Amino acid sequence: MIGGIKAFFKLESASSLLLIAAAILALIAANSGLKSWYDQLLAVQVVVAIDEFSIAKPLLLWINDGLMALFFLLVGLELKREVLVGELNQLSKIALPGIAAVGGMLAPALVYAFINRHDPIALHGWAIPTATDIAFALGILGLLGSRVPASLKIFLVSLAIFDDIGAIIIIALFYTADLSLMAFSFAACGIAVLVLMNYLGVVRKTTYLAIGIVVWVSLLKSGVHATLAGVAIALCIPFKGVDANGKVRQPMQDLEHGLHSPVVFVILPVFAFANAGLSLAGLSFNDLLSPISLGILLGLFIGKQIGVMLFTWLAVVLKIGKLPADVTWSQVYGVAVICGVGFTMSLFIGSLAFQNVADNTGMNDRLGILSGSFLSAVLGYVWLRYIAKTKPGVLTDKPSP
Repeated sequence: MIGGIKAFFKLESASSLLLIAAAILALIAANSGLKSWYDQLLAVQVVVAIDEFSIAKPLLLWINDGLMALFFLLVGLELKREVLVGELNQLSKIALPGIAAVGGMLAPALVYAFINRHDPIALHGWAIPTATDIAFALGILGLLGSRVPASLKIFLVSLAIFDDIGAIIIIALFYTADLSLMAFSFAACGIAVLVLMNYLGVVRKTTYLAIGIVVWVSLLKSGVHATLAGVAIALCIPFKGVDANGKVRQPMQDLEHGLHSPVVFVILPVFAFANAGLSLAGLSFNDLLSPISLGILLGLFIGKQIGVMLFTWLAVVLKIGKLPADVTWSQVYGVAVICGVGFTMSLFIGSLAFQNVADNTGMNDRLGILSGSFLSAVLGYVWLRYIAKTKPGVLTDKPSP
């Protein structure tokens, strides 16, 4: 497992650099002579039509609804693997990061909601600071190398997995438009077919993906956010099976490996480029202090670390979970701060929360996301690099049980 974690971190570290580069390019495009080109590119109408059936959306929405469905497919596959054979397959392993993740979602939401309590439109964005960008968070730890123990990295991976589960539930429950029962029924039938295929031992990945496209289109038309199709498909793909020739196959693992590089090296950077283009023209410090920006900034930078630390401490004190032997409380605090890097998932939830708002609300949410994520990344790295120390065999800041 440790060897797999090391390889995983190398990939995530490289991915985080690409995300940074994509965000910087988006900011340059939105604040230079390229702005009109950037805006026009994202507004290009892309139409897919078969006879009288068609889907017509701007390029930005194809990225957010289409490409991100593949991201959620990968997330679903990773979640299923961890539950079956990974870090989430025993209650003793999941208690501490699971409880920490709950605190890391609850506290930022409360901070945001308190600051925006008088504005019902702004309150739609309460979930924006609850997210953690797993690629950035793991990339920061990857830059620290051996300065942090592998068990701390596993703790962050597990916490981020629960954070993803929370994001999926939030999107399904709170960011679904008016429901079309007919389209939703088609999606439900497609999912039923996928479940039946799993039960019958079908191992051909292309068959699952073909039915999955029908599920995605149906959800897109139903009002339920189409990216959730990726999670539904992932949960139906079998972990292991035997093909018609009697050969053992691992379709879930094969698909996860096949998707990982395209998702982290192409899809997520494309998403970042399409959504991080914040125009700084006319912005002032007062814009950062607007309720939406400030709520997101404080939710990510303050709420995340308070929530993760408080709930981790409660879990340890109540003996629901325990820290790994080589992890100190100062290192846990560093991880709690890094969890405030919400970038990709926060931008995604923001695009759902304010997609029908015509004013500059979207500008304010991106300003808060970029500011809060930047502060969390810098403080988290500096804390773990220069302040949190581990002395072999001596954990001076770890309380006795």
